[in-house]
Amino acid sequence: MMVLMRWFVDACYLLAAILLWPVVLYRSLRTGKYRRDWGQRVGGLPALPAGRPRVWIHAVSMGEVNSIRGMVAAWRARSPETDLVISSTTDTGIDRARSLFGELTVVRYPLDFSLFVSRGLDRIRPTMVVLVELEVWHQFVTLAAARGIPVAVVNGRITADRSLRWFRLVRPLSERMFARLAWVGAQDEVYADRFRQVGVPPDRVSVTGSIKWDTARVADSIPGTRELARAMGLDPSRPTWVCGSTGPGEEKVVIQAFAKLLPQHPGLQLAIVPRKPERFEEAAATVRQAGFPCVRRSESPDGTERPAGDQAVLIGDTMGELRKFYALADVVFVGRTLARMGGSDMMEVAALARPIVVGAHTQNFADTMQQLERADAVRRVQADLEDPGVVDALARAVGGLLDHPEAARRLADSGRQVVIQNRGATQRTLDSLMEIMQRAQHRPS
Repeated sequence: MMVLMRWFVDACYLLAAILLWPVVLYRSLRTGKYRRDWGQRVGGLPALPAGRPRVWIHAVSMGEVNSIRGMVAAWRARSPETDLVISSTTDTGIDRARSLFGELTVVRYPLDFSLFVSRGLDRIRPTMVVLVELEVWHQFVTLAAARGIPVAVVNGRITADRSLRWFRLVRPLSERMFARLAWVGAQDEVYADRFRQVGVPPDRVSVTGSIKWDTARVADSIPGTRELARAMGLDPSRPTWVCGSTGPGEEKVVIQAFAKLLPQHPGLQLAIVPRKPERFEEAAATVRQAGFPCVRRSESPDGTERPAGDQAVLIGDTMGELRKFYALADVVFVGRTLARMGGSDMMEVAALARPIVVGAHTQNFADTMQQLERADAVRRVQADLEDPGVVDALARAVGGLLDHPEAARRLADSGRQVVIQNRGATQRTLDSLMEIMQRAQHRPS
């Protein structure tokens, strides 16, 4: 039965690949995506030696890769004899993983065809697999479990009723997959209950909290911010509004709100850091079309110096520097919240004690928002890109914080306290993983 199910899933994947191939080809030609590491995507991963305990940790993209920094460091400190292999799916995730974990084996996650997954497992030889958030794929989970390799989910979340409906639609496949997970560490009780609903045995689900609270480093300043400001012509004596992880359509609204704010705040500086690198050029073009000078970080590296430009809009079009921009901010708008994209991580901003403004769509960080709102540590704009009043609403929220710096400071300090109070998820997660790992090492061959 399981073999027939595996063939059926492979056939569905093959059909989807045939149908989607023109879209993938178009995006590849247009954006440069999907061009790299095809040998690894089909399971041609490095052949690692047997005989050592080994954990394969998979984080789908850059955000998830960033979230495991603390867990990886703690695991290496507690069990230096264990090999850690990091995989990611996206180009940005791979690049970030290689930057953070250059001394570890970093690979591309194989496509979820049984042949490719089997080949990858043969080469990596993991003792255990750890998946971050909800990167659960049928062939990978079931093939690993069939080999006696425990598969755990950390920082687990199922973010939308839509996901639950999809898993129910394919219940024979999804239940079989979720039932084979060895353990799920969920971010909160809501997510934990959703994992139970889709088929994870209740005794294998725990609430650990989010490990992202632990990777949000509390600090008042970040190394390199002075060099970045000097290179981009940013004047630290003038107020700065930073918009981070922005999504499609948000830059236009931000720039229009900036234009509305300038008469009351003529010294205001704006920096925009789009979420995805393939959108850097689009964001810069939006700035120029609005009639503002555009200063790009890629054209202003450390060591250069640019005079502060009146009303120039700065574009952060390099990777790994968002936190530096946040550290220079007097107010931060966290993107993908005006667009219907579920939001972006607010914890890093809160840890830096910067006032946070978000839009209406934060469902991907529902627990985080609930805690920040309960502590009066965030300002929510009750509008999105489809609302004709969104520009005015955003300008009012940002302008209110600029006009009342004491209130902005109280809001920012409250956000930092929320971060501090939520620490500890990494330790709880690692304790459970180490127990599973110990049992896996002593299982019969």
